[in-house]
Amino acid sequence: MAENENEEPDNPFKGTPMEQLFGAFSGGQMDMSEIMGQMQKMFAPHEGSVNFDLAKDVARHTLAAAGPDPTPNSAQQGAVDDAARLAESWLDTITTIPAGATTATAWSKAEWIEATADTWQQLVEPIAQHVVSAMSEALPEQAKAMAGPLMGMLSQAGGAMFGQQIGQALGGLAGEVTSSTDIGIPLGTERIAAVLPAGVEAFGEGLEQSASDVLLYIMLRESAHHRLFHHSPWLRPAVVGAIEEFGRGTRIDVSAIESQLHGLDPSRPEEIQEALAGGLFEPERTPEQQKALDRLETLLALIEGWVDEVVSEATKERMPAAGPLAEAMRRRRAAGGPAEQTFASLVGLELRPRKLREATTLWAALRDRQGPDARDTVWSHPDLMPTAADLDDPLGFAQGESRTQGDDDFDAALGELLDGHTDPGDETGDAAPDGPRE
Repeated sequence: MAENENEEPDNPFKGTPMEQLFGAFSGGQMDMSEIMGQMQKMFAPHEGSVNFDLAKDVARHTLAAAGPDPTPNSAQQGAVDDAARLAESWLDTITTIPAGATTATAWSKAEWIEATADTWQQLVEPIAQHVVSAMSEALPEQAKAMAGPLMGMLSQAGGAMFGQQIGQALGGLAGEVTSSTDIGIPLGTERIAAVLPAGVEAFGEGLEQSASDVLLYIMLRESAHHRLFHHSPWLRPAVVGAIEEFGRGTRIDVSAIESQLHGLDPSRPEEIQEALAGGLFEPERTPEQQKALDRLETLLALIEGWVDEVVSEATKERMPAAGPLAEAMRRRRAAGGPAEQTFASLVGLELRPRKLREATTLWAALRDRQGPDARDTVWSHPDLMPTAADLDDPLGFAQGESRTQGDDDFDAALGELLDGHTDPGDETGDAAPDGPRE
């Protein structure tokens, strides 16, 4: 009997690549009922593949540990209102795309977390869903049959671990962002332009520019993003669709997870957090994912390039500080901005628009050659958008030299739109949200 007491409890994954996963939880000290009870306590039920309630809780705690986060006062809100009015009036003079935001607001960092949580869940869920599914599907059939009810708990555990990882990323990101569009898409409520005074102040540190100029520059970018996304209803679905495609290409190396889980003590949460920070569930990049990532990077480069172009035009001869502020923004991106750092931590999706300068050149060249209406009307339909190849030859795109797609009526379609022969509003409902042409 004594010898039996010293034996390790049965592991339903014994002999499989996942043996170490539950060996880590048992540690030779608990039987299977105790293991199940421990896991149920650690990972509460949740909807979807990500425990997003846990993610928000972790984000708030991460933010609180970083220092004070005061609610913006009335003076800061007044400054935001004034900057929004001026930004919209300047943008009105250089783009035919009308204002997209109807309200301007100042957020604290905690308010940013709450206001953007739903969008983050929408962006992250497709990736998490396929990663958690891939984890389960990677198990041998015999292990699945032996595990029985533990399979559901494995999904819950994966959702909780994703929640921890996402929460830590968002908590850190809240301390860096300047507005609701800092990752290239509006994260908050539609038609609300939002800036974070604390983030704006941090961005302006060491730039030797006035606080009012820094705020106005950030608000110009925020307002330009809102104009673009409100004008082009297909744009947000195109971004989300590329992220979903990225998720569908997920493949999991179970043996790599096993090696990292070996010896993990579930009674020490800090060990789990360290494993997550080290990319515990980061999948190996597949060809399908690379294709989706290339499409996403092209789309984000075109978005950011257009914003850079219209803000540059709006501030030209009006705001001497715009040049240094634009350069500071470029340095921030080159160093790995908030979008890249956050998505890289969310299972390996990087969002650095590598051809941003080319995209800015393309929009400026199109404006120079055909006027601002041509630059802006391209956004009326995804079939009119430049491709990744066009970013390699932006001047050629502006001159019509690099467009060789099979439906060679691009110029005719653009001409009709510019002449008012086609109502862009009639096309958005039928447009497939696939982003730029391949």
